[in-house]
Amino acid sequence: MRFSILILTCLLAVATGLAEVPSVTVGKFPQEVATKYTTDDGLPSNDVRGIYVGADGMVYAETALGWAVLKKHHWSRVAEPGQNVLPGRVDDRLFTEIAGITNQIAQSDENRLVAATSKGLLEKTPAGFQPIVIDTGKGSQWAVEDVRGVAFDTSNRLWVASLAGVACQTGPGWTFYTGEDGLPYNDFTCVAAGPDDVVWFGTRIGAVRFDGENWAYRQGLRWLPSDEIRSIAVDDHGNAWFATADGVGCIERRMMTLAEKADFYEEEMEKYIRRTKFGYVSEVGLSAPGDKSEIRYSDSDNDGLWTAMYGAGECFAYAATGDPKAKDRAKRAFEALRFLQKVTQGTEFSPPKGYVARTILPADGPNPNDGRVEGDRKKRETEDKLWKVYEPRWPLSADKKWYWKSDTSSDELDGHYFFYPLYYDLVADTEEEKERVREVVRDLTDHLVEHNYQLIDFDGTVTRWGVYNPEALNHDPNWWVERGLKSLSMLSYLAVARHMTGDDKYGEHIRNLCENHAYDTNAMIYKIHRGPGSGNHSDDEMAFMCYYNLLKYTTPDEFTQDLMFSFYSAWTNEQPEMNPFFNFAYAAHGLEATYTSPWGTANIGPWGGWLEDSIETLKGFPLDRCNWASKNSHRLDIELLPRQQAVELTEQNRPEYGYRVNGKVLPVENRHFNHWNHNPWNLNYGGNGQELASGTVYLLPYYMGLYHGFIK
Repeated sequence: MRFSILILTCLLAVATGLAEVPSVTVGKFPQEVATKYTTDDGLPSNDVRGIYVGADGMVYAETALGWAVLKKHHWSRVAEPGQNVLPGRVDDRLFTEIAGITNQIAQSDENRLVAATSKGLLEKTPAGFQPIVIDTGKGSQWAVEDVRGVAFDTSNRLWVASLAGVACQTGPGWTFYTGEDGLPYNDFTCVAAGPDDVVWFGTRIGAVRFDGENWAYRQGLRWLPSDEIRSIAVDDHGNAWFATADGVGCIERRMMTLAEKADFYEEEMEKYIRRTKFGYVSEVGLSAPGDKSEIRYSDSDNDGLWTAMYGAGECFAYAATGDPKAKDRAKRAFEALRFLQKVTQGTEFSPPKGYVARTILPADGPNPNDGRVEGDRKKRETEDKLWKVYEPRWPLSADKKWYWKSDTSSDELDGHYFFYPLYYDLVADTEEEKERVREVVRDLTDHLVEHNYQLIDFDGTVTRWGVYNPEALNHDPNWWVERGLKSLSMLSYLAVARHMTGDDKYGEHIRNLCENHAYDTNAMIYKIHRGPGSGNHSDDEMAFMCYYNLLKYTTPDEFTQDLMFSFYSAWTNEQPEMNPFFNFAYAAHGLEATYTSPWGTANIGPWGGWLEDSIETLKGFPLDRCNWASKNSHRLDIELLPRQQAVELTEQNRPEYGYRVNGKVLPVENRHFNHWNHNPWNLNYGGNGQELASGTVYLLPYYMGLYHGFIK
C-alpha cells in the first residue's frame, strides 16, 4: 500500500508515541425515541387537554371524553384522579383568585406558588397574588406582561416563559435567554421540569428542551402527534409526555450505545431496505405514513453509489471489529456492484467491456422503457440541453432476467472506486477474492483510458456525465464547471487501479494528465465555491470520496502536499455542516498535516471541535428514518445565508437556507435526508412519512470513525 508522505509521517508519529490520534469513548447516551398514542391505543379521545405523571409513576391523560392511564403501552379509562394520585396538580380554585388569564401555576418544594398570567408573573403571598419584578440588572425590567408558563426545576429555580424569551431565577438574580442565546422559539404554551434540572417548554409550533447548556427543538410528526403543545409532564427517567389535539406524544430518553444504534440500522436495512437478491441499497416506499408493514421497492439512479457507500462502511466495520457479519455484508455489496458490470455484456446493446450499469430491475415487471423517450425529450428541452435522448435506456440482459439502466453517471463511478480498494485491502483475504476485485477495477479503468477518459455507452457515445477527457474539461465551455471535480475523480480512479493491479501504466496516465493537461492544478479547486452552503452538494460528497482514496494511494513524489491543501480548503468550507463522514475522511489524512508555500509553512490540520461535532451528529440521528416534514425557518436562533451563498445560478428567489447562531447547520434531529449529498443548509423539509431511508448515512461514518481510531 502506498501512503502519502503526510499520512506516513502521521502513522510513524503515532507508532513512536510522538502523537496520539484524537479519540473519544462513547458509552451509553440517551437516544431520543418518539411514540404517539391515539384512540387506537385506548385513549378516550385524541383531544388531550392535560398530561400528568402520578405519584405512582403512572402517566395520566385528561381528554375531552374523560381520563385515562397508560399501562403496558395501552390506555385505560379511569375516574378523575384525586390529589393523592396527582399531588403536583394545582387546585383549580386557585385560578379564580387571579385577575386576567392564568396560563400555568407552579409550586416549589418550598411551597412557593407562582402563576403565569396575561397580567404578568404573580406570586401568592398572605395578601394574595402579587407581581414579581424581573430585573435585568441593567436598569431595566424584562418585558413579561404576557407570561405563558412557569415551572420550578429540581434545584427549585424558577423558570419563566414569555414572548420576550426565557428567564431563570438564580438566587437573587436572573438569567435570560433569547434567540441570540440559542432559544429556538418563544410562542410558549407551558413549561415542565424534569430530572437533572432539564426543562421542557411547550410552544404553538413544537417543543423545546434545555439542559442548562444546549437547546433542542422538536417539531413535526417525527417527534409529536401535533405541533401545538397543551401540556407537558416529565417522568423520573427524563421521558417527556405531551398533550396535543391529536393525541399523546412521548419522547423517550432510551439509553443506548453507538454500536447498538448501528445494530438497529443494520437490522432495519436487512428487513426493509435491500432490493433484489443482490441487496441494492437505497430508500423504499411505505404504503402509509410510518407504516413498515408493506414495503414498495423501486430503483434509484444511484443504486450503485448508495450500495458502494454502504459497502464501504461494512469494510471499515470488518477491519475495526472483525465481525463476520460485516464481512458478509461487504462481500454482498461487492457482488452487487460487480454484477452491474457483468450484466451489461453479451447482447446487441452491450457497451464496451468494463462499463457499469446504474442499477437493475427484474425483467418480469413493467418495461421501464415505456414512455421514456418522451420524458427524455422534455428533460432536454426544459432542464438540461445536453441530456441524452435515445432508446432503450434500459436494455435487457443476455439471460433476459434483468433490465439494466444505462447512461451511467460520474456519481456511480466515484462510489465504485471508493468501495473497491477498501474491499480489496480490508476484506478480500484470498488471492482469488483479490483477483475478482482487480478484474472489475482493471476492466473499468481500461474502458476509461481506452476511450480517451470517457465512459462510452452501448450507442457508441459518451454518457451524459461520463466525461473526463482533457479536451472537454480544459477547453469546452460546457464543461469548465466540472473541470476540478472530474480531474480529481480521474486521478483518484487511476491511483486506485495502480494500487490494486500493481501496473504502473496507470501511473503513466496520472503523470500525463498532470504534466500535459494540468489535472493536478485543476484538482486544487474541485468546484467554484461562493462560501459555505453554496453549490451542488453532490459534488462535495463525491469529492471527499475521491480525496480520501487519492491521498491514500498517491506516492510521495507526486502532488501530495498540494492535494492535501486542496482537501483542507474543501473541508474548511464543509466544517460548519457537522458531517462526520467529511470530518473523518479529512482527519484520516490531515491530523498532522502542514502546507509549505513561498510565504511559509502553515498547520492545516482539522480545527478544534471536529470530533465533538461528529459525535454529536452520530448521537443525534433519529432511529426513525421516515421522511417526516420539518419546519425551522420561523426559529429565533437562525441566521439566513447571505444571498451570494444561498442562491443557485438557476434560482430566481432566495431560498430559505440558513444556520444556527452558533455558526453550525441545524442538528440532524431537525432535518431529514437520505444521503450525504443533501443540502444541510435547508431550513424546511417536506415529506409525508411514506419513504424509509437507509441507515448508511450513520453506518459509514460510524464504522469509519471506529476504523481510524476516532471512536473507541
